[in-house]
Amino acid sequence: MPTDCIPFRDTNYFSALICDYLDEHQELRPFYNRFPNLENFKSQIDEKCHSELVSESHRTILANALKNQYQNVNASTLTLSNIEALKQENTFTITTGHQLNLFTGPLYFLYKIISAIKLAKELKATYPEYNFVPIYWMATEDHDFDEINYFNFKGKKVQWTRTSSGAVGELNTKGLDHVFEIFSKELGQGENAEVLRSLFKNAYLEHENLAEATRFIANALFKDYGLVIIDANARELKRLFIPYIEKELIEQVSYNTVEKTNQQLQASNYKIQVNPREINLFYLTKGLRERIVKKEGNYFVNDTDISWTKEEILKEVNEKPECFSPNVIMRPLYQEVILPNLCYIGGGGELAYWFELKMYFEAVNVTFPILLLRNSVLIKTEKQTLKLEKLGLTLDDMFLKQPDLVNQQVKKLSSIDIDFSKQKEFLKTQFEDLYQLAEKTDKSFLGAVAAQEKKQLKGLSHLEKRLLKAQKRKLRDEITRITNLQDQLFPGQSLQERNLNFSELYLEFGDQLIQQLVLNLQPLKGEFLILNL
Repeated sequence: MPTDCIPFRDTNYFSALICDYLDEHQELRPFYNRFPNLENFKSQIDEKCHSELVSESHRTILANALKNQYQNVNASTLTLSNIEALKQENTFTITTGHQLNLFTGPLYFLYKIISAIKLAKELKATYPEYNFVPIYWMATEDHDFDEINYFNFKGKKVQWTRTSSGAVGELNTKGLDHVFEIFSKELGQGENAEVLRSLFKNAYLEHENLAEATRFIANALFKDYGLVIIDANARELKRLFIPYIEKELIEQVSYNTVEKTNQQLQASNYKIQVNPREINLFYLTKGLRERIVKKEGNYFVNDTDISWTKEEILKEVNEKPECFSPNVIMRPLYQEVILPNLCYIGGGGELAYWFELKMYFEAVNVTFPILLLRNSVLIKTEKQTLKLEKLGLTLDDMFLKQPDLVNQQVKKLSSIDIDFSKQKEFLKTQFEDLYQLAEKTDKSFLGAVAAQEKKQLKGLSHLEKRLLKAQKRKLRDEITRITNLQDQLFPGQSLQERNLNFSELYLEFGDQLIQQLVLNLQPLKGEFLILNL
């Protein structure tokens, strides 16, 4: 399939922080370990090999935990062999993570995972003596249900409405039968509709909780590519994290180091993505995930009656590590402690908070991973491509904000010149003579001349806007076709990948959707992909 690429900076949809990172600006160099290129992965492997966290016993615990999670999963031979390979000292992971959004949520769920799959494959070709396993880290411990309880389909919001508390991964799937009935009607008929209908039904109506349902979907979509899905909310994995939980409770290392890093980022004029708390841990039990706070030497679970002395909470950590849940600041550390990981693949917002963590990782002596911006894609159909050509539009035009696009095209299509720049420049030259005259006569006259110039320039701008508005009315049909096309490609005036659910495109393209994405995504290329399907 034909493809095209646009630099991320030129899309105007990515922050200065991310664009500067992709351009390898020196200001950002203190905030990451190695830049994501093939050569740097060998150095990352060497550094990781010297870590105590990739010991044989550590790897065995990880592999056994994954085997346990896959007991009732119809996994591929490749996925199972990848899990087994994690026991070997020459095996490393490439990780991406995502929330447990209903039916995968926004389209970029696919791009994250495919980026990990493709990078693992590329690394294997470059370093054949090592094994590389793509990992999808399910955010089962998150508790913000409102962020994940819906997806968009054909301009409508398909939503799961219920009360929620505690970790979302443990939420039972009650009520999703009603959501299924609504979604099923919207799907209509056809072979691809039946595949989607079956996928939703088997995931949510045949599994007890959201974590199991999400694992089922991700496995169904990507098992042929060897994807390994991990639910880190497991006692045996949390036990590996005990020393870091204890250090957090006693020394508050994350707060002290991240605060310093944030000050440095702000000094370089970058926005802060997240701010640390004094203790960046939650207490997690059934139906509860609340912050742990420290007051006058004792520890409390926010908005509850649960409390401990220092000795009591350390005893609780060692007896019930599964009850301690990292927040957004500590979750990356937890990931790097339990996985033999080389690289984390995330979106712009995720990478922004990872940049805040390097000093923290150094303070607790854990290798900081390579950070890679996930692939971003705009998918357009042959029909949309033909419309672009017929309307005389380019891909760059489509990335403009809609008011700018409309104004640009009206001026381009209009039979008269709507740009009054020449008239404004001519007016300014006329007033230069008046300024010189005022200087020679009465300097108090300068203010009156300046006021008159401002008034007349404003008048020209007003006339220009009036003329533009009149031409918009005259070219209404043409403008409607242009805006309709942009609305298709950029629903909600945002990137397609942040709005659409994969099901809308699968309905049209079927299995070809994922196959073409796997074929065309290039994780290390560092450009925004336009894929014609």
